Amino acid sequence: MYVHIVYAHPSTESFTHAVLVAFMRGLFEARHSHTVSDLYAMSFNPELGLAEYEREHNYHNAAPVPDDVVAEQDKLNAADVWAFIYPVWWTDCPAKLKGWFDRVWTVGFAYHPQTVEQAKKAIVICTAGHTVEHLRETGCYQAMETVMLTDRIYDRAKAKEFIVLGGSEALSGRAWEQQRHEHLVTARDKGRWL
Repeated sequence: MYVHIVYAHPSTESFTHAVLVAFMRGLFEARHSHTVSDLYAMSFNPELGLAEYEREHNYHNAAPVPDDVVAEQDKLNAADVWAFIYPVWWTDCPAKLKGWFDRVWTVGFAYHPQTVEQAKKAIVICTAGHTVEHLRETGCYQAMETVMLTDRIYDRAKAKEFIVLGGSEALSGRAWEQQRHEHLVTARDKGRWL
């Protein structure tokens, strides 16, 4: 299976980066091939400029699409599975990933008409400071899941999965080390058992 990962975190020292590494380890163990769009490392421009806005707003799907966007679209079309790995910031993904959706989900690719190759699966793995229990109690979990799976992924993947690895702010010491280890095992297993 071929997996394309869209990753958004500025620090290679972060827990989110450790999750990325664990997920890729699982892919390797299962002999899945993969590519990664590391949005910060590649300095992906998340800003939808005027020309792009006018193309999208007026459904001018004959207008040119920027080369960096076409490159991302090609990576998605080549993959069987899409994985999105990022931290939760203010109950959403980082602005760089939000901007990736703004720019990559173009008219004539993601809608009107949709020509994106439907993925077999889209998996979202995000890290959070709050525990999953807290995020569910406040409704934040449900909101994040709805935005990512119902709005952004929609019917562009046959199967969808949303996973929050939470508790980095709520736990400390040995409790957090145990939880961190369990989260990394989960990430590795998700890579192994797509």
